[in-house]
Amino acid sequence: MEHKPIEEHPLKPFLPSNTKVLMLGSFPPPQKRWSMEFYYPNLNNDMWRIIGFLFFENKFHFLNDDKKSFHKEDIIKFLNKKGIAFYDSATRIRRLKDNASDKFLEIVTPTDVKQLLRNIPSCEAIVTTGQKATDILIEHFQIDEPKIGECTEFNFEGKKMHLYRMPSTSRAYPVAVEKKALMYKTMFQNLSLLK
Repeated sequence: MEHKPIEEHPLKPFLPSNTKVLMLGSFPPPQKRWSMEFYYPNLNNDMWRIIGFLFFENKFHFLNDDKKSFHKEDIIKFLNKKGIAFYDSATRIRRLKDNASDKFLEIVTPTDVKQLLRNIPSCEAIVTTGQKATDILIEHFQIDEPKIGECTEFNFEGKKMHLYRMPSTSRAYPVAVEKKALMYKTMFQNLSLLK
């Protein structure tokens, strides 16, 4: 059997100084699928459409005019303003197939999420955007798994935190952007990021 190489995470954690929520996926897709050098770079992923739909009433808000890439600078400006951090639940993986499917990711080194949280002391919640990330987080903090669209409360170094389990933004999870956005809307409202 062919031995797959270990991949190191290609991006640094994006941690605004005013972080209120940390969003964690599993791991970026292969770089040939990237449309920008940032989180959720695959044009077929709905993360930036969901956020555009919720905050700007336009699911194409973060798409460049050519509709072939996302506008990274606008995304970063928005995330810094709102205090939304991004990283992933694994820092080193083996990709068992040439795609981004959680099903074919072998986690070699999970992210030290506790250390990430120490760097963003104003953070109130963690959001996982798929099953693999959720599995890593519930093991990391020894907490119960929330249902999709719901949250679990936990304590981290004396501070009350919430773990939200959101639906995957991948097109492999075959639900319309607007329907996925409704679940994200409740979470952002609960965190007072969306009115």
